[in-house]
Amino acid sequence: MNHLKIFPYVIKASDTIFNLPINNPLVFAKVKGGPLRPQIEGIVKFYQRPCGTFVCAEITGLPSYQSSNNGEDPIGPHGFHIHEFGNCKVGDPQNPFQAAGGHWNPTNQPHGNHAGDLPVLFSNQGYAYMCFFTSKFKPEHVVGKSVIIHQNPDDYRTQPAGAAGKRLACGFILTQPKPHML
Repeated sequence: MNHLKIFPYVIKASDTIFNLPINNPLVFAKVKGGPLRPQIEGIVKFYQRPCGTFVCAEITGLPSYQSSNNGEDPIGPHGFHIHEFGNCKVGDPQNPFQAAGGHWNPTNQPHGNHAGDLPVLFSNQGYAYMCFFTSKFKPEHVVGKSVIIHQNPDDYRTQPAGAAGKRLACGFILTQPKPHML
């Protein structure tokens, strides 16, 4: 019998999963594109779960995947991170959102294991929808930080930030969203 183990639960491939959070995220971020990709918009929701957080992101306006050409980095899948400061000021339009700081890393881990290292976003004709579980933080830990979407994929090893490239979009993480905001 092959089991996928997720602490402290065991889920078998034949199981139906109930009670996944749909409503009432504890915190959220409305994401908006900057000067390099103003079409991007979306929402990231953070739900309290036993032993961690369930995160759902729904994003539109992402650039489509482009493979690397002539030594240039590919565009997409898109690096997706929680950054240390809740500051989405554009600053330099050619290098936006630097005021958000680096990846949120409260336990001083090497890149690839930062609490703020999230899975990449895959653009499907500009649209991405993804949900995942993390045990690295609880929703209240990320309030006041920011979510950043990068141009390039994160390699999860290059220090300190995974070579994810330019910052395309940013969202400030807030608490207690109102139903009309979701």
